[in-house]
Amino acid sequence: MFNIFKKKPKEVEIFSPIDGKLIKLEDVDDPVFSGKMMGDGFAVEADDSIVKSPADGVISILHESHHAFGITTDDGCEILVHVGMDTVGLKGLGFKPLKSKGDKVKAGDPILEVDFDLIKDKVPSTHTPVVVTNIDDYDILKLDLTVSGNDSVMKVIKK
Repeated sequence: MFNIFKKKPKEVEIFSPIDGKLIKLEDVDDPVFSGKMMGDGFAVEADDSIVKSPADGVISILHESHHAFGITTDDGCEILVHVGMDTVGLKGLGFKPLKSKGDKVKAGDPILEVDFDLIKDKVPSTHTPVVVTNIDDYDILKLDLTVSGNDSVMKVIKK
């Protein structure tokens, strides 16, 4: 009857995890990501070797080959960062984890160091998708691929 005490959902701001050119998810060289089968978001063509947390939360997944990690925010938004295409086959070559699964992180905290010079000729693409994997639970409030500096690229809110 009275919703005045109901907790209002908090907007989740998602930042680029790596310096570089922002691109549409549809432009990623992999049908799983470009077809949004993993979720919705954006991708980055990297200009840097440090991959950072795209949001405040906990590292909920850190793949054993260190090519991908997941962040879960306090309200349950699940964000996957997948560095490059077919990078799982590198079995960790070129990837150095800087944090561990279960670590609490803030947006911008370094998670991985990637030697793109080493891996770029071994994989089809170094596009780095950033997707909300549980997007069915969220509405996208903003997705802006023209931002720069410390501005968020994407904002979502729980439905």
